[in-house]
Amino acid sequence: MERDFRDQNAHIAETWRLFACRRNRLCAKLARRTDRKRASGARASLKPEANKGAEEFLRLFKDRKYAERFAAGYNGLRVKLGGLVTGGGFAVGPEYLREDLFHGNLRVRSAAQISFSGYQRLDGEINLPNLAGEHAFIDVYAVHHNYPGIQYYGPGPDSAKTGRSVYRLEDSALDGTGGWKYKDKLKIGASIGGLWMNVGPGSHNDFISADKIYTERQAPGITSQTNFFRFGTFAQLDYRDNPLGPKSGGNYVIQYSRFEDIGKLQHDFNRIEVELQQHIAMFNKTRRIALRGKTVLTDTRAGQEVPFYLRPVLGGSDDLRGFRPFRFNDRNSVVYNAEYRWEIFAGLDGAVFADAGKVFPRRGLLNFRDLESSAGFGLRFNARNQTFMRIDASFSHEGFQVFFKFNNLFSQRPFGTSSSQPIF
Repeated sequence: MERDFRDQNAHIAETWRLFACRRNRLCAKLARRTDRKRASGARASLKPEANKGAEEFLRLFKDRKYAERFAAGYNGLRVKLGGLVTGGGFAVGPEYLREDLFHGNLRVRSAAQISFSGYQRLDGEINLPNLAGEHAFIDVYAVHHNYPGIQYYGPGPDSAKTGRSVYRLEDSALDGTGGWKYKDKLKIGASIGGLWMNVGPGSHNDFISADKIYTERQAPGITSQTNFFRFGTFAQLDYRDNPLGPKSGGNYVIQYSRFEDIGKLQHDFNRIEVELQQHIAMFNKTRRIALRGKTVLTDTRAGQEVPFYLRPVLGGSDDLRGFRPFRFNDRNSVVYNAEYRWEIFAGLDGAVFADAGKVFPRRGLLNFRDLESSAGFGLRFNARNQTFMRIDASFSHEGFQVFFKFNNLFSQRPFGTSSSQPIF
């Protein structure tokens, strides 16, 4: 009897153990299913939030490398956007560029552009950058402009905002430049060329032509134009890490040009330009400070006058960004720019900036007094290690300005006399 009772208890214990084991396996299986569901839900919750609007556009623009594809072109032929004078409107046209001819010893470029406002520019250049064992260079540059509505507010720093007028600027130039260089850091050279001018009544629906309200005394050369023979010298020290899109280093340039009035209309003058740039990089070059100081000084003999269309100008997207294009015009100018840039993501930088400058009639007024100022913010769109488009919004005591430009703020013009036209 006792043995049967023990056998019965053992059977009950074994049955309970098997039941518990099966229950535990079922629980474990259910637990594994629950864990898988939770993990799947967690992974789903880690998916990035869907981008919308402008954010999605910028992401696709970057990921699909539209800017790089557009800038590269095909076999030297590409579309050139923008780059005309400020206020000329959106410009487009074909450009041909080859930098690889004869193993990089010959560079050829030509372009033709027209804007929706009827502004036109044709230009071309030939460069031999590596002569004499890469220690010498020769450049030839030709350009033609036809700008129907360049703004003019009258002479001097006190010109009235209400004095806005327009004039047509049409010119052609041909210049040759040659010089010596050391490791592409130091350049010293000279240039010679000619400038053929025509200034006429401006064309604009909203503003009067300049010749209707300004006299020859207020705008020398407005009633009769002349042509110029010009020559000059220059020197440059450039140690920027990338001249086309610098993030660190400096660029220091001084140029002298002499303009001889071929038509004997008393417009002989000298022109000196000094430009100092410094780029300071921080945090692995994802943060930068860009600084520039630039002055243009002119000088004439007694009885001579600098034509108003060749005088230094300030205002617009390249210097005093809180003012309208060509807002100030006089015989001399100085401008200072400071800009802080940071990388938003690869291909897009943000910027905040401040500008200060003035025009003045005598070189003795080159100082820090009575400066006009503006400040603002912007975006820099980059491709192939250079800025291909920038948007700037700026404020001054005369109002608010927004500029869309297809160039870098401190873009370098051709050296020598070909860079001495203030309206390019």
